[in-house]
Amino acid sequence: MNTPHTPERLEVVLPGKAEPEELQLRRGPVPAPAAGQIVVRVEATGVSFAEQQMRRGRYYDQPAFPFVPGYDLVGTVAATGPKADPGLLGTRVAALTKTGGWASHAVLDAADAVAVPDGVGAAEAETAVLNGITAWQMLHRKARVRRGGTVLVHGANGGVGSILVQLARAAGVRVIGTASPRHHDALRAAGVTPLDHRTADLPARVRELAPGGVDAVFDHVGGPGLTGSWRLLAPGGTLVSYGSAATRDATGSKQWPVLKLLVRVWTWNALPNGRHAYFYNVWAGKALSKDRFRARLRADLTQVFTALRRGDITATVAAELPLEQAAEALRLAESGTVNGKVVLVP
Repeated sequence: MNTPHTPERLEVVLPGKAEPEELQLRRGPVPAPAAGQIVVRVEATGVSFAEQQMRRGRYYDQPAFPFVPGYDLVGTVAATGPKADPGLLGTRVAALTKTGGWASHAVLDAADAVAVPDGVGAAEAETAVLNGITAWQMLHRKARVRRGGTVLVHGANGGVGSILVQLARAAGVRVIGTASPRHHDALRAAGVTPLDHRTADLPARVRELAPGGVDAVFDHVGGPGLTGSWRLLAPGGTLVSYGSAATRDATGSKQWPVLKLLVRVWTWNALPNGRHAYFYNVWAGKALSKDRFRARLRADLTQVFTALRRGDITATVAAELPLEQAAEALRLAESGTVNGKVVLVP
């Protein structure tokens, strides 16, 4: 093993269904990497909607409690195991983890690490990992909206939404974005036509702006409103559903909201109207071909980092808090008041 030192590891543990204040801090030795693995000294990790669901036991495939949350991370390779490239030592990388990111050190398969280009800061890069790959793949791999088209982005001020609208504008796509009025000035500055998501006549307002319908709708809310998103599509348009925020505080089966989404998507796609619907899952395809999944992830995340470097997108960091303040960070992310992503800095 190639390692210069073995410092103490700090991690945040989700012990069970819990309030943010019930998160636990745990210290211990930094684990050694096995064959093909690396140890990353985490410099930034994000607070995503997934952690909000996980603490409620509502994320559809979360592990058994207790576990360390943290869906993505950016950091520097501190150690390499056998069969891992020793040249990675000291390089800055990003990775999707699903869990385990809320720690000072994380053990990863070396093949899951994606290089972060020089000149991109850790917190800046972190905002573009889960959020960036989600936005890029939904826009370019699923919706494939052409230049001059029009899209509707729900939650346009959020972590995914804020990157999605920038990528769409860079591709020459007109964007209508829903958000609370406090975020409308920022959206206008980004070239977005803002609408209040709480407006009762939201569909009518969208139709005023796009009488023939929109070419794509990106919907993270789910629930009953998803049918409204489908009805706003132009002929040949695409609905991309990528979450079920409406059911975050629901009770009962955590799988049922996702299953209902999948059934609805399947039903819509069976209709002979030329429209398409997808339920986007960033992990889709990994079980079938891990190598293909990794290659696609690396290619797309590299595109996102390139867009970040050339200024097509800018990182929107809502707040940076130390790892020890994970509870405060989670509360802030859940408040619905922030623009961009809350980042934890170990």
